[in-house]
Amino acid sequence: MFIQKRRSKMWGILFALFCLCSGVLTCTAKGSDSIENLYANAAVLMDADSGRVLYGKNADEVLPMASTTKIMTCILVLEMMEEGEAAEVSAYAQSMPKVRLGVRKGETYLVSDLLYSLMLESHNDSAVVLAEHFGTKLLGSTEESCGEHSREESKKAVAAFAEKMNEKAAELGLTKTYFITPNGLDASEEVETGSGTVIREHATTARELAQIMIYCMKESPKKDDFVKITKTKSYSFTANKRRISCMNHNSLMNMMEGVGSGKTGFTNKAGYCYVGTLERDGKSFVVALLACGWPGHKSWKWTDSKKLLQYGLDHYQYHSFATDSFSFDVAKLPDIPVVGARTMAGDRVAACKVSVDFENAQGIEGLLLNEGEEVRMEYSLQKVLRAPVEEGTVVGKLLYMVDDVVYRQNDLVAEQFVPALDLPWCIRVTLQYFLLLGME
Repeated sequence: MFIQKRRSKMWGILFALFCLCSGVLTCTAKGSDSIENLYANAAVLMDADSGRVLYGKNADEVLPMASTTKIMTCILVLEMMEEGEAAEVSAYAQSMPKVRLGVRKGETYLVSDLLYSLMLESHNDSAVVLAEHFGTKLLGSTEESCGEHSREESKKAVAAFAEKMNEKAAELGLTKTYFITPNGLDASEEVETGSGTVIREHATTARELAQIMIYCMKESPKKDDFVKITKTKSYSFTANKRRISCMNHNSLMNMMEGVGSGKTGFTNKAGYCYVGTLERDGKSFVVALLACGWPGHKSWKWTDSKKLLQYGLDHYQYHSFATDSFSFDVAKLPDIPVVGARTMAGDRVAACKVSVDFENAQGIEGLLLNEGEEVRMEYSLQKVLRAPVEEGTVVGKLLYMVDDVVYRQNDLVAEQFVPALDLPWCIRVTLQYFLLLGME
């Protein structure tokens, strides 16, 4: 009986230890699912409407971006191409490594077909065919056949297109992004600067990659065409006696509702990369991942992307600047002194009332905010005005800010007309004064 009790007690202790360990393991597993525990070396979750980073990990670290490069190649081609335009294949384009469409020197393809090859299957040779074709045009050689290019001529044309990619990056205010290839293959080159020669890598940052995607999907004049191509699940075309089928490799579209444009990438140096978008419940996000694992961990980019996007959906709510919660108390605005104005009752200086022009705001309509985040409103006014002051004259600014970044701006305007002091008015007032004295 005593032995049986000891055994029961022992099993009870073992069971308790098992439960405790299970609890620890459960807590550890739950903790590993935290937003802080991402596989990617660099990552960003960005509000696509404001460009605000909602979560970042090494957001500004410069890293190679592999085939996510092709979103810039695609949008530039869309902005430069003409309807029905075709591109010819050079020997250099044919020599590109996998993944490739399998083009052959002298073949001709519709640019519109090659864009699906570029974005759905990520064909490296298609990227070079497009870059060489449009690079040749940029060099002014509109009548030249790319099929007859020497290797050096092909490289020169592709370099011209890469220069256009860098010009676009500069237009977007990107300072850490540098393009050398149109397909994202690892590359470096010597660049002359004011301080000498430096080695530049084909690279970007998670923040700037997300910004490029925002331009492609929301700001470019060809944004609708870009979204159409990148959201297409399959596309087939016939060229050079071949029937070619392209399948979209943005698997996140099948994993989360609302996923739209996206582009994967991989090179030995870059690892797995991804940039993609999600629009749902009035919210618009961009996620960008760099160096998110190497072979054997191909699915990590999907795990990280889902984690980031779900974090955005769960924690951020849209707030309009026009709602009561952000209404500005106009009573806080002081009157502005106006010198040289008509005054009565012996006042030396007139005062101009100020109001907010809510009709002509600059900036965005609202912002995604996490619980506890606040919009700070600050105003600035001119210290003094000189008459005459027209009604509606801009006399200051009202700023809506989060983390010291301005997202919206309203003009502060003169509420009424303030006339200037002049001789006819002085004579009239003087006469009225003496008339009043005479009546007394």
